Amino acid sequence: MSNKFRVNQKVVYPSQGVGKILEVFERDFKGEKTPYYKIYIEASDMVVMVPVANAESLGIRQIVGKDDAKAAMELLSEEGDPITSDWKLRYQMNLDLLKKGTVKDIATIVRTLYNRSKVKELPILERKLYDSAKKLLIDEISIALGMSEKEVENQIHLKLEPPGAAPKIKHAVIMEDDEDDDLMDDVKEKKGSSDEDGDFGDEEDFDDEE
Repeated sequence: MSNKFRVNQKVVYPSQGVGKILEVFERDFKGEKTPYYKIYIEASDMVVMVPVANAESLGIRQIVGKDDAKAAMELLSEEGDPITSDWKLRYQMNLDLLKKGTVKDIATIVRTLYNRSKVKELPILERKLYDSAKKLLIDEISIALGMSEKEVENQIHLKLEPPGAAPKIKHAVIMEDDEDDDLMDDVKEKKGSSDEDGDFGDEEDFDDEE
């Protein structure tokens, strides 16, 4: 199978962040030579190794072009769908979007959770998901448009909260009962397992470089 990415190319690993291809190499796996990408993930200062054959199924892709980057930024200021107060459904839907990992999916997560935060403060798990999606969006857009991360962050804020615009708290809530409090109880029960809460990837999909 031919390599889709080249050494030193910047890529997006949706559940991990923006990374850089350090090396394309082969490892013995069950008696066969298997090509791997060695990718440095800047946000977490981590190196992962991903089989070339699995890269597409994991959503690993190249940085988008300027047009797609601008379209994602415009999406931030568009009106979104009604937001459910069922945190389990809401969290899973956004987590699935993050794993798909297109730049529009990531922008949708940022918009949805930001708007939700204007209704009620986000619980811990969703805040982590929002922060991860926002960081990924900032990193990719800054590369695509040749802007600093600070400039992109400021532009994102302006798109989410245009000067003089009415506060975005008008989205309908589908469920009658807000279930965020149940999430906080669930988090308390799992106290001490914060590493699991913050992991949005599948550990079996990659090996950490030692």
